[in-house]
Amino acid sequence: MVTRRQHSTGYIVWFTGLSGAGKTTTVRALRDQIETDRNVEILDGDELRGTLCSDLGFSKADRDSNVARTGYVARLLARHGVAVLVAAISPYRDARREVRAAACSEGIPFIEVFVDAPLETVIARDTKGLYKRALAGDVAEFTGITAPYEPPEAADVRLRTDSQTVGASVRELLTVLRRHRLE
Repeated sequence: MVTRRQHSTGYIVWFTGLSGAGKTTTVRALRDQIETDRNVEILDGDELRGTLCSDLGFSKADRDSNVARTGYVARLLARHGVAVLVAAISPYRDARREVRAAACSEGIPFIEVFVDAPLETVIARDTKGLYKRALAGDVAEFTGITAPYEPPEAADVRLRTDSQTVGASVRELLTVLRRHRLE
């Protein structure tokens, strides 16, 4: 059994980007590096869509509600010293700003990570065939194809997953966490 040191300061690292950009892969790799010393929880957008947000569709209002709910859960965990890693497309800037503002108003450190990969790269990585279906018109409201994605204007970290390895991305993130005295 691993004994983890109790941390009084939780934080939120919010990974945003297109489907297939590498959010979940990077989050899992980062978790593996930091969870030996503290409690870490991953809030994955796909998992939340099937549970906490299963009643929501893909309209702008529903997507914003999805982000707000995810942010609320992230804040609850962070209040108890948990490092919360969120992997969610979260396509709208205003919704992400609101989540950050809510966390910061509670004194919870918040780091926004833009997991950036060009559309052609995420289409090539598409193991579920969702981009192909969206491009064929079979999936309505698909982010990046028939629904907008608003990239962060000033993310705390920008990872170029089309040219950067997962290991290099994790090293960059660990440097940022240390700079903010979070790890």
